[in-house]
Amino acid sequence: MRIAKEALPYSIFLLIVAAISYFFSTIVFLIAILCLSFVLFFFRSPNRKIDYNDNYILSPADGRIQSISTIKNNFQEGEAIKISIFLSLFNVHINRSPVQGEIIGTSYRPGKYLPAFKSHASELNERNTIVVENHKIKVVVHQITGFIARRIVCYKKEGDAVNQGEIFGLIKFGSCTEIIVPSNVELFVKEGDKVQAGKTVLGEVKNDKKQC
Repeated sequence: MRIAKEALPYSIFLLIVAAISYFFSTIVFLIAILCLSFVLFFFRSPNRKIDYNDNYILSPADGRIQSISTIKNNFQEGEAIKISIFLSLFNVHINRSPVQGEIIGTSYRPGKYLPAFKSHASELNERNTIVVENHKIKVVVHQITGFIARRIVCYKKEGDAVNQGEIFGLIKFGSCTEIIVPSNVELFVKEGDKVQAGKTVLGEVKNDKKQC
């Protein structure tokens, strides 16, 4: 089990607090150790074997599917399907690429910090977007902060190549991840389903013609 490097500052601080409080306050020491345990748990990055299939669209995040809706967006022609995945504090918060391809676009939008489970949070909260394209499909992934999450991390930039299931970022402390795919993708999931990043197949490209 790996731990994301973003855990390091929190871990060092809590270790210092634990070391100092050990000599004068058992309660503070125990609280620091509990917080350290939670930080290590939250930033866990489990090793996952990715079964590559260029027809499949994998989940970009762990969590529960909060909603599936038909929308119009600036990244794709015509209608598209938006799948919103809610991540609780206890889910793995590592984001993985749903398809193999090239990152053809990225954008960051500052915003509010409403609870991630609110239906309008994705339109108002801080958000980072990546667009991944290959010879078959173009998909959009939004990393969205929540009430507790206040920091989005993205390791990739425009022009980078990504493998299917490859880690491209994380969101700290509770959040929402959205994926937008063409409307004629055949979905295998429904609202309320639990999903795992890089493991759960959300849908399948119906034909070899590129969808965009």
